[in-house]
Amino acid sequence: MQNEEAGDSMSTNPFTPTFGIVPAHMAGREDVIGELLRALDNGVGDPNLVTIVSGARGTGKTALLSYVADEAAAHGWIAVNVSALPGMLDEIVQQTKKRAGHLIESDGAVRISSIHLGNIAEVTFQEQNEEAATWRIRMEDLLDELAKTDTGLLLTIDEVREDLDEMIQVASAMQHFLRERRNIALFMAGLPTHVSALLQNKSVSFLRRANYHDLGTVEDFEVAQALTKTIEGAGRSIDEEALKRAVASIGGFPYMLQLVGYRAWEASPDSSFLSIADVDTGISHARIDMRRKIFDTTFKELSKGDVRFLAAMLEDEGASELADIARRMGKKSNYASEYKRRLIEQGVIADRGQGLVRIEIPLFKDYLKERLS
Repeated sequence: MQNEEAGDSMSTNPFTPTFGIVPAHMAGREDVIGELLRALDNGVGDPNLVTIVSGARGTGKTALLSYVADEAAAHGWIAVNVSALPGMLDEIVQQTKKRAGHLIESDGAVRISSIHLGNIAEVTFQEQNEEAATWRIRMEDLLDELAKTDTGLLLTIDEVREDLDEMIQVASAMQHFLRERRNIALFMAGLPTHVSALLQNKSVSFLRRANYHDLGTVEDFEVAQALTKTIEGAGRSIDEEALKRAVASIGGFPYMLQLVGYRAWEASPDSSFLSIADVDTGISHARIDMRRKIFDTTFKELSKGDVRFLAAMLEDEGASELADIARRMGKKSNYASEYKRRLIEQGVIADRGQGLVRIEIPLFKDYLKERLS
């Protein structure tokens, strides 16, 4: 997937290691994006119109939502993008009015609501089309207006939280909108632990039937393609051996791809190609960025038991057996199973089946070895 606004000047760095910014090429997410855009094309009744995207920090959740939102207009939808924060409901209404201003009829007429006579005359005006009392009814009015032009409304909600009442209200209203066959879609993204907690809320149990994508790492060949296309699309080339080194250092992690690319590009921005030396410099700086922006934050959220569980995995080259982890911890399997569940929900490890688990982010394993040594 390509962002049409990628730079075409050698002096412009095409990599975007900023959270939520759509990269020039979305490595390894073509299937997910294609599925979501087809849902918008199909419209009412498509089961993928309610989709939840989950994954660890830096796996590209926000960028994916942003990309689909940018593409929505070409598929007959307007997109409203918010984060799960207090005030979210009002922001959704206001953004919808703003983005659909050319489609929604607005009656700006006002009427006199009261007159007070005394030492000072006071006249109070009130909008004739007074806001409805509930958020759901206000949204129904907006959806009715959009339906007149056969336009759908896409809501994207990032950083979902189970402890925000407004998040529950949106999800609950969405169930009614779908039942009424309204042209609306809801794409959400969040860390696994928050997504899991939200799905356990009985008030929005229908979300358990939503389409679900767990974003993990991407394949090396997809990383190589994204790097090459981004570099060449911006007017430079990359040495073949340098490309191999870059791919190996990235470990399939989308945010690391942007970091390595950005730092390598900056190493010699006036050169027509990226050399091995440029990439080595980029890798060195990117690892520092990755540690500070992703791994330190993730580590701080781990409990002592979580850390002991992960430490027991470090001697295994590939996946670890739960029984071996429990033995190394000096605990029973049911004790280790509880930490397995916690770490999966946090997006730190992945269940590989048959009692096997693996640290989801390969680079985080190296970080843990260094930190716990």
